[in-house]
Amino acid sequence: MQAKLEHYKIFKAVADSGNISACAKELYLSQSAVSQSVKILEDSLGVRLFSRTSRGVMLTADGNTLYEYVSSALSLLEAGETRLGESKNLVRGELKIGASNTLTESYLLNILHEYHKLYPGVRVKILNGTSKRVMNYLNSGIVDIAFATTNERDEHFESYMCFKTHTAFVAAPDYDIDFDKTYTLKEISKLPLILLEKEAGSRRFLEDCFLKHGLRLEPEIELASYELLISLAGIGLGVAGITEEFSQAALKAGSVKKLKLSETLPDRAVSMLSMKNTEASVSAKKFMDLVIS
Repeated sequence: MQAKLEHYKIFKAVADSGNISACAKELYLSQSAVSQSVKILEDSLGVRLFSRTSRGVMLTADGNTLYEYVSSALSLLEAGETRLGESKNLVRGELKIGASNTLTESYLLNILHEYHKLYPGVRVKILNGTSKRVMNYLNSGIVDIAFATTNERDEHFESYMCFKTHTAFVAAPDYDIDFDKTYTLKEISKLPLILLEKEAGSRRFLEDCFLKHGLRLEPEIELASYELLISLAGIGLGVAGITEEFSQAALKAGSVKKLKLSETLPDRAVSMLSMKNTEASVSAKKFMDLVIS
């Protein structure tokens, strides 16, 4: 294929110049090499591409037909090479990231800002979803990188742990509850709980932790938005199960207050995931470098 591509390039150059001798000089080839290339192409296609004139050569009808396709194909190849070069140097390109709204806002925002300053030509797409959903995006090739909260190892993914997270239960400071008391998980399970919907990874994690103690969680309020957990707890509608690392602003502001627990719940890890045995794009590698640095 490579050899035939060279013949097509020489064919176009001859057609553009209209003279084999002039073409040979332009391509730094011998005249016989150019003539031989044209002949090989004509023999392989079974048609005559050029007719001789007193001034050089001109395309035949078949030659004109082929010229249109060759010109278009070579232009597309050149455009592709240019685009690859631009992507390699991050003059332009695309990066697709899968992450939850909460992770994007609380962790990725500053990294995204820095990345955009360094590589403004790269178009960044963010697909939001639960940890399970963004891992499915990654496995399906929809995103280049995924950020997920999980303690599970997956043989399909390369994993880099970004930070650990810790679960807490919070309520409004004036909520009718004793903040000096140390609560057992059984006592927590009987409170009016505000939790994320069942599809959320943190909800499944909580349920697993309580089930290990023979307890079932039956929340009064289930939400799709993490931000609403804090807001509804803050106005006294119940006790919210939250991730401390994503709730620092509310905890520092005092809009919610932590309950003391007698049992320590296991920590979890927020990890950056990429596909194993798959070469990441240059744009993805640069973003991963910023996360790791």
